[in-house]
Amino acid sequence: MKNEASSSHSREESVVSDCGRRRSSCGYCKSSGRTSISHGLWAYSLTVNDYQDLLDHGWRRSGCFLYKPEMERTCCPSYTIRLKASDFVPSKEQLRVNRRMQRFLDGKLEGRKPNELAENPSASKNTDSSNHHTGSSLAASESFSCGNKGKTKVEEFMLHLSDQIDKMVLRYIKSGEFPPGIQLPKAEVKKVTHAKRKLSVEGSEDLLYSSNIAFQIAATLRRKQSAENIQQSQMPGQSSEENDLTPKAIAEKLACALNKLANISGLSIRACNGHINFYSAAKDVSLDGDVQIVARPEESGSGSKSAKKSSEHPQGKKRKLEIRLKRSSFDPEEYALYRRYQIKVHNDPSDHVTESSYRRFLVDTPLLFVSPSADGMVPPCGFGSFHQQYIIDGKLVAVGVIDILPQCLSSKYLFWDPDYAFLSLGKYSALQEIGWVKENEAYCASLQYYYLGYYIHSCSKMRYKAAYHPSELLCPLRYQWVPFHLARPLLDKQKYVISSDITNSQDGESSQSCIPESVMEQQHDDIRQEDSNDIPIEDTEMIEIESESSDDELDPETSGLGSAAVDNGDLTNILIGVRGSRLRYKDLQRAFGPAEGSYLEMQLHSYQRVVGLELSERMVYSLG
Repeated sequence: MKNEASSSHSREESVVSDCGRRRSSCGYCKSSGRTSISHGLWAYSLTVNDYQDLLDHGWRRSGCFLYKPEMERTCCPSYTIRLKASDFVPSKEQLRVNRRMQRFLDGKLEGRKPNELAENPSASKNTDSSNHHTGSSLAASESFSCGNKGKTKVEEFMLHLSDQIDKMVLRYIKSGEFPPGIQLPKAEVKKVTHAKRKLSVEGSEDLLYSSNIAFQIAATLRRKQSAENIQQSQMPGQSSEENDLTPKAIAEKLACALNKLANISGLSIRACNGHINFYSAAKDVSLDGDVQIVARPEESGSGSKSAKKSSEHPQGKKRKLEIRLKRSSFDPEEYALYRRYQIKVHNDPSDHVTESSYRRFLVDTPLLFVSPSADGMVPPCGFGSFHQQYIIDGKLVAVGVIDILPQCLSSKYLFWDPDYAFLSLGKYSALQEIGWVKENEAYCASLQYYYLGYYIHSCSKMRYKAAYHPSELLCPLRYQWVPFHLARPLLDKQKYVISSDITNSQDGESSQSCIPESVMEQQHDDIRQEDSNDIPIEDTEMIEIESESSDDELDPETSGLGSAAVDNGDLTNILIGVRGSRLRYKDLQRAFGPAEGSYLEMQLHSYQRVVGLELSERMVYSLG
């Protein structure tokens, strides 16, 4: 009998034990039962190559615990999502995040006081997209309540305008002019800054507010139509143009209705190239200050009140940003920041945010560190688990927890100082990590991808990940990567999809270059709606979850766990670890009795299905 233990301790190897099926409460849909179903492994050690292969089979890690959703069974199917860094196309919003940070570092943008930066904690956890706009707008209004009263009026008035638009949309749905049975996005009216104002043709009006809701509605309707056309050909004459559901037509409908029916005074409302614009003809409204105030009807009295001009912010002191990459280890300063973030942003009870839970979740790692090399195979930092610190003028303001692997940077979690929420550090750190991959590809040619964790289409707060364009989703059956814009129409119809079916039936490469601009625009609209509180890339459900093992449910019919090629695979070469030795199962199976051997083989079949044939013969399956 061949014993492979002789060299097992002189080489790096992956050693895991099988935790079987796990059922837990779901942190995404907040279901009352244990509806989140996954398969779990405990990793005592893990090579970076093996973990890279596990990622590409739908696995993720939380500390040393590895988990993979049972996609057909779980309540919220979770699709691994990645982006090729060299292909990344930043959206306007993402470019604004970079500019905002640069202005802050240049001293041209001052951070607000802590009480003005406090976010509405319930909004950051809100997964109901129908209420998201209202929640975020109210949070913004409340954050101004202890500051300038003029700002409070502006925020309240923009919320009032947004509500009026939403009422008109609802009116059109009820009248049948907009298709029923579809959830349309909520409107958001924004103040037009002084630099972007343009005088109207008449020369007596000034553009104060604007909304792009018509573009969002049109994209939603087109997406619904696209999903319906996947299984049937589009009938001639049914284009959105001929149905008057273009952004321009929708904006004109809404502007007309608002002028006739809405409770708005002191403003004229017009559609302009798909935007709904709000103009003021009042001559006594200040046009020079940064803050524009138009009194709401109940506040107007005999006429509009003039707004106080806010003074231009003088050039401030320049700030220094340092980004430091360090290997994963416990740091008291990082833990203090994590604790503050969890309590203030996620509303976690203080007694639940403990040092031990932090260590298990974000410090402990099974990944075996690989030192840098000059052969073009390993980047200067090496491979392994790292914490990326963001330090402004000596103060730690954010920490990104990442794994750097042979083909990717895998983003695991980000926590940040709530006082710096105005810098959108979640988005900013993602952009920095994408940039890091681009830079380090020169040192390691295989390192090309940025993994954002799981994309959960059924959970609105997780959809922001697709705004990092062009992204790909992992097919849960064939483990092929599918462009997101092809998978999305399928996901709009059902939670679990075999996305590789669509790429196998068409030329995926040619379709990648033909992504409709409206689809890209809608993806970026989703990021604005669902990520207004800068939700980080994270796996929050793995923090202190209560779960139960279901080993008795390890049946050979378990679906969604892997390729059919290994459903009844050959177990003979599975590498077994027992009492310090490494043996192939074929050399060990005679040591077990009939009942014990039958149970072990059932476990090994399940293990082989979830990790794949190659990994089952490479990683050590520990029996103790």
